[in-house]
Amino acid sequence: MTLINLHPRTFSLAFILIALLILPLPTVDAAKRRHENNARGKNSRRAGGRAERGKKLSARERRAGRRNERLSARDFRRGGRSSRARTHLSRRELRRELRRDRIQSAREQSASLKALERRLHRPLTKRERAAEMRRLNSQRRREILEARRRAEAARLAAIARQRALDKALRDEVQGMIARDNLAGEDPQVRRVAINALGNHAGTVVVMDPITGKVYSMVNQEWALRRGFKPCSTIKLVTGVAGLSENVIPASEFTLASDRGRMDLTSALAHSDNPYFEHVGSGLGFDKMIHYARELGLGEKTGANVPFEYPGRLPEMKPGFALHRMFSYADGFEVTPLQLGTLVSAMANGGKLLVPQVQNPQEVTKFKPKVRRKLDIDGNVWQRMIPGMIGSVNYGSGRKAYDPLQTVAGKTGTCNGGGGSWVGLFTSYAPLANPKLAVVVITRGTDAHHHLPAAVAGQIYRDLHQRFGTPTNLQIASTPDDEEKEVGDEEGADIIADQNGADTAGTTDASATTTASPTHKLVPQTSPNTVKRVLMPVNSQTQKADAPKSATPAKSSLNPPSQPDNRPRRAQENQP
Repeated sequence: MTLINLHPRTFSLAFILIALLILPLPTVDAAKRRHENNARGKNSRRAGGRAERGKKLSARERRAGRRNERLSARDFRRGGRSSRARTHLSRRELRRELRRDRIQSAREQSASLKALERRLHRPLTKRERAAEMRRLNSQRRREILEARRRAEAARLAAIARQRALDKALRDEVQGMIARDNLAGEDPQVRRVAINALGNHAGTVVVMDPITGKVYSMVNQEWALRRGFKPCSTIKLVTGVAGLSENVIPASEFTLASDRGRMDLTSALAHSDNPYFEHVGSGLGFDKMIHYARELGLGEKTGANVPFEYPGRLPEMKPGFALHRMFSYADGFEVTPLQLGTLVSAMANGGKLLVPQVQNPQEVTKFKPKVRRKLDIDGNVWQRMIPGMIGSVNYGSGRKAYDPLQTVAGKTGTCNGGGGSWVGLFTSYAPLANPKLAVVVITRGTDAHHHLPAAVAGQIYRDLHQRFGTPTNLQIASTPDDEEKEVGDEEGADIIADQNGADTAGTTDASATTTASPTHKLVPQTSPNTVKRVLMPVNSQTQKADAPKSATPAKSSLNPPSQPDNRPRRAQENQP
């Protein structure tokens, strides 16, 4: 049979069959393409969702980072979660540490998420990532809290150890005070000194800066036989040496420290270390040792007591920090009695006295003993006074301030070696007529916060009625030319107060000095008033050499009822 004989309908059926077989091919291709496009779109949407989730998680991470930063900052303030010491970090260093910890935390979280994805062999879902982040943040908080608990426990243990050491030291001091030899001690002064010192670990020396009479030594073991690092009180020696050797010039502004345009008065008042290190660089080792010996350091005072410690002076050897000798007193050791004779020499105009404990059977036979007259110009003592007064009035020794009289002193606080701190305060008062020189030294925790200055201030206030400025004392007023010569260089007024009653015995009255004959005298206008004056440092030699004509006639004095028209010195603006 041939195709010619086939029925025409056969061709139609064959054509339809072929068409039905061919037509599904494009549909399948289109479906595949649609499927691929859908898959591609789904992947893109999934990627976009992942990116969006990444952004959201980044915000969550940022919030968690800020929270961790707050926890870390609070932890650092409470002792630190790190093993490194962070108690003395500056603000910039603290920010740097926090930033480093934050970056490290983010890296650890990212590494943990990647490790989890590798274990699951697939990307994490949004819920899984959030759960993992919560777990990591919770774990980090637990670590911080645990480290904080450990740090707090260590801090409390350290406090307990320090308290135990302080208690042992205080008990030892109380035992030493109980063994003090009370022969020759002034009962009132000793009672006041013991009450002011209280239960603190320290020693107190109270003496007369004009005669050298020792009123009381509380804890005589430390006062006579124990050496202490003088710390910043050595700046008195540095200042005297710098003035004597003209290292400190008339224009103080050439010796600028980190405070900017610092002068001697401000440097003493605020105990500025760079200033005195700069002065020491101009002095040198030998000059400093010479003036330290001249002022009585490194040798016995000659007091009539047994077993006195002579102290110690620095030795130049390899590794010795020379600049610290002039401000931190590295290499020095002094006794409280030596500091008492040093500040007494500054009060009486340059006489290094022999401190004496008065024999009760020889009250009327007491005679001052002068070890040597210091070859130091009187202007040197004058220029040291404003800084010592400034230390008490507005500087580091403010706790010794007495509103009824002017106190001149110098503080000192440093590590005395062996991890034990030393606090010192050496002073004399009243300025117009020195009656007391008080030296206080404490150790351990009691050395902080200028406690020695507070103890000395309490002694001055309690003994003011007996040793304070007498109400009938004539006050010296300096002429304008002397103000320019002496006063303007200090940049600070010297205040002589007029309060209290002079109830001291005949020995104290005989030690009272008068004003220099080059100064005019004015009467006291009324009690309990404060006068701005420049009071010279007087000595008994000046009293003996003063001519009778030095005291002006009564007619030249202003009556008390008239206003006070004495010349006033203008206060320079401190830069």
